Amino acid sequence: MSEVLLLWIGGKDPVPELLEGVRRSVRREYEIPARIELSQEAPADAFDARRGQHSSTRILSWLQERHGGAHRVLGVTDADLFIPILTFVFGEAQLGGRAAIVSTARLGDTPLIPGEAARIALRLQKEAVHELGHTFGLLHCADARCAMARSPSLRHVDAKSTALCRACRARTRELSENGDVHEQEEHANPDCR
Repeated sequence: MSEVLLLWIGGKDPVPELLEGVRRSVRREYEIPARIELSQEAPADAFDARRGQHSSTRILSWLQERHGGAHRVLGVTDADLFIPILTFVFGEAQLGGRAAIVSTARLGDTPLIPGEAARIALRLQKEAVHELGHTFGLLHCADARCAMARSPSLRHVDAKSTALCRACRARTRELSENGDVHEQEEHANPDCR
């Protein structure tokens, strides 16, 4: 049976409601069961002391090595992530692969501010749906409301929904049914209003 493994690999204790919200969003958008696990280990070589951040690409490799048997694995962390060409990333995924990672590190200031915990949780759900979409073969969508829209800043994350637009949802079903990934152009979505 296909499922998504949501794996907490953070340095702090996870917030159960945060992970449960991601689980529900993933299940709703991809119509696939998702289960939560807490990892007792983390990739030892992902931290870059010079940058003070963790390599999302290295974490993806670690997820693939350790959890390659899962249909999809989504790492959730509180570590600040980067790729070499960007200052930070909210997450990263293997296009058409099995692994993705998302982080809470840049999604809000502090959960202690009234209302901020809910905002962080919603942003995390959006980014989780987005990164998993890449594992299903989806590229970025030009519809700013679609979960597959690019997210270079929190303003962009806040503008989008936790849901896929009609075109991205249809493309996900098509790719899942065919079992393969084809190149997809970024698209405008006139059907999603």
